[in-house]
Amino acid sequence: MKISVKLDDNQKEIEVLIKTAVMDDCVNAIIKKLSDEKPKIIVGFIDDKVKILDENNIIRVSSANKRVYAITKDIEYILKIPLYEVIERVNQNHFVRISNTEIVNLKQVVEFDLSFTGTICIKLLNGDISYVSRRYVTNIKQTLGIGGK
Repeated sequence: MKISVKLDDNQKEIEVLIKTAVMDDCVNAIIKKLSDEKPKIIVGFIDDKVKILDENNIIRVSSANKRVYAITKDIEYILKIPLYEVIERVNQNHFVRISNTEIVNLKQVVEFDLSFTGTICIKLLNGDISYVSRRYVTNIKQTLGIGGK
């Protein structure tokens, strides 16, 4: 990919031009990224307080009982956004979906135990244990670079 910046004193607003031979997933991702105006923050609620969460401190995010929770080392926050929106707001190089109801921060993982047939056991820094659902095992293995089978 080639990136160029042209400074023009007559330019009133930023203009982005993408030159490409084909419209592919990469181009679509760039367009989505440039046009995405949603805030990239995660807000957690605890008691009557609202806190902007540092995604590096989030160990995992899970949904249960029609609520979404962000679990940090010390506190469990309630989120007011659905799980799919959380995954859009966090760094997708650090967070990975392990089931329909949970995503984990790879920087908060101690180890992956592959000895379980058909699934993967994940030990997290706070001592929690999570399991990758069968549906997401291939994706996790690809993310870790250990093959898809």
